[in-house]
Amino acid sequence: MTGTLVTLALIFAELSLLAFGGGNTILPEMQRQVVDIHHWMTAQEFGALFALAQAAPGPNMMVVPLVGWHVAGFSGVLVTSLAKFGPSSLVTGFALRLWERFKDRPWRRTVQAGLVPVTAGLVTASAIVITHASASNWGTILIAAMVAIATTTSRIHPLLALAAGAVLGLTGIGQP
Repeated sequence: MTGTLVTLALIFAELSLLAFGGGNTILPEMQRQVVDIHHWMTAQEFGALFALAQAAPGPNMMVVPLVGWHVAGFSGVLVTSLAKFGPSSLVTGFALRLWERFKDRPWRRTVQAGLVPVTAGLVTASAIVITHASASNWGTILIAAMVAIATTTSRIHPLLALAAGAVLGLTGIGQP
């Protein structure tokens, strides 16, 4: 068990430092580590944990302690949470001080503008990975496509889309 906890700590500490533009940007690498490399869960289980984390109130990275719980119980929750949120919190605090210190420099706008497409690409990659893991048949693919279109082309609140997806799931549409 100690070896697993050390591995979890190393993985999530690395992910913590790579979470550039928000926590969801590391989802593809997180899934690759826990599903493809270490085989601690299936892609469908990872997708289900992500959906559960997104439906629960609280920070959007609730999937981290859920993965820790799935892999190593309460010890896994502690290790993954500290490893994921500790390093990034320290780096964020340091970066904010520097960002504020150089607030009048012209290069700051250039850096900020350059980070937008990087973040958008990372978030898009995360969406593709989660959709691939969650949409396993034509019914769920159709539901995912409808929600994606509705949320990107209208001002529909994401919670309404989530509720509509839950209702469709309760009807059995998209179930194998």
